[in-house]
Formats: sequence, structure tokens, C-alpha cells
Amino acid sequence: MNQNAPLPLAHLTGTRPRVLSLAQLREHGVTASDAAGRPWRQILPGVFLLHSGPATSEERLHAALLYAERRGSGEAMITGLAALALYRFTSVPALTALSHVDVLVPGTRRLRSTGDVRIVRSHTPPRSQEVTGLPVAPVARAVADAVAQLEDAGTVRRLLSEAVRSGHCEPAAVVRELTVGRLLNRPHVVDAVESLLAEGRAIAEDRLYHLVRGYELPEPVWNVDLRLPGGPHLGGVDAYWPEHAVAVEIDTRAPRQGEDEDWSECVRKRETLERLGVTVIHITPRKLREWSEQQAAVVRTALTASGDREPAAYLVVLPR
Repeated sequence: MNQNAPLPLAHLTGTRPRVLSLAQLREHGVTASDAAGRPWRQILPGVFLLHSGPATSEERLHAALLYAERRGSGEAMITGLAALALYRFTSVPALTALSHVDVLVPGTRRLRSTGDVRIVRSHTPPRSQEVTGLPVAPVARAVADAVAQLEDAGTVRRLLSEAVRSGHCEPAAVVRELTVGRLLNRPHVVDAVESLLAEGRAIAEDRLYHLVRGYELPEPVWNVDLRLPGGPHLGGVDAYWPEHAVAVEIDTRAPRQGEDEDWSECVRKRETLERLGVTVIHITPRKLREWSEQQAAVVRTALTASGDREPAAYLVVLPR
């Protein structure tokens, strides 16, 4: 193309964000040498900023994705602290203050970190969420990728706490991603996870209290241990209606592959109680948060149906 001829990009340089890949420029008849003759900057390999000033946060994110997608895989997504900033986490720096933008790509991609882009690989990438028009990793995965780069225990604890307290995701989802990322061998992460699980259970218990009272269910006895008279301990439940022999247990276990000791114990307790005539309802924190009306209906149905069942065995109820 003649250097004196106008380039057909007026409609592009006036758009936002003003960042294009070399492949996109070529679609408009612009070669690499043509681009070099313009007051533009190549801010990443094969990615050009179509003005001479500093890149905005939006342009940095788009440039990072264009770099990761320059071969057209369509599977890259923002993750780590940049993703959490897009989710409006208050415990992470603003996008303008981040030194790197983490981009999650499939593990098979041949791509290196460069400039302010840090490549994170996954053999089983999650389904991205759209945030401000950009593909972004789900919160739990973004948290794990951020924690992988953090050494400060206080920062990690605040990050995990906000993820759960603000309702972005459940503790079990965070623990699962930290486990997959092999981050639970770091003492400061283990300490933060213990605090997270305790806080997550407290939040779930509070939601269960509001479910019972908000939907005008009969008042149960809370947080009790069940025993046979003069017999063994049967296990603890979060709510129990003795007159109806109905128990509710909040399931905060992290999902795992296959059975483990906690799961086996949970199954044994449920089977034992049901043999004794007790209806056991397991409710996850997510169901309490997102489908409280449905869960209230499940509990109400169990309470109503208790009159049609054989009387349950007499159990001793003790506070735990």
C-alpha cells in the first residue's frame, strides 16, 4: 500500500476500545509495515493500540484477549485479579493498578506470557461468564488463579471471605478450585480456607433461620445431637422437629471425586436415622441462597407428610 494513500481505518480508530490484532488490520488492507508507519503502538505481539497514548484498562483487557486468541481458538478468558476486579471485588486493586492481566487458556495452547499478560493454563477450562462484554472465568476459578499468585495470608483470607460473604459463590466451589490447583499444601491458604468454611457455615445457618421464620414454618430445635436412649450417638443436625421426626442438615462439604470418609459418614448417619423413621433433608448453601422458597416447600411437605408415616423411634435430643 502506498504510504501516501489514506488507510481505510477512520471508522475503526474512532471506536472503543481502539485495539486490533494484526490479523484484523490485514482484513482492512493494512500490513505490518503500514501499521509501523502510523502513530500506533504494538503493545503485545501481533496486537496494536490505535493511538499513541497509554492504554486504558479496557484496552489492556481486550489486547490481552486478542493476544491469546490470535490463532482463533475462541476459548481464552480473563481470570485472576483482573477478573475479580471486573466482578467488582472491593478486596482487589483496581484494574489500573494491576501489573498483570491473567488470561486462562486450554492447556494444549502453545502460548507464552509476555508483557503485562500472564498466561494461565487449564486442562479442563470452565465455561466463561460474560462481564462487561468480556469472557471472564467463573468467580471460584478466578479466585483460585488469584490465590496462586498471592503470598500474604491476610489478602488471601479477605479474598475468600468476600467471594462467599458477597454471594459470588459457595465455599465448596472455592475449595474445589483450590484443590484442583494444588494450593491446599500452602499453610497460609489452608488457614484461609478454614476461616472460609467456618464463615460459610455461619452464613448458611443464618439463611436457614430466615427460611424457617420467613416462610412461617414451625419452630424446630436448632443445632442438636440425636441419640437413642441409653444407646449410641447418631449424629448432629442443624434443625429438628421432634413431633414430626424431620431433620434438616446443611451440606457444606466440598465436592470431591468418588467417596471419602466425610461422605461415607454422612451416608451412614442418614441411613441410620431414616431406618429409625426420621426424614433427613439435606440442603446446600447454594439452595438456601438461590431457591429458598423451593426449600421451604420441601421442608413443609415433609412436616405435613409425617402424619402418614409410621411413628419414629424415640430419640434423645441434646444441644451440641
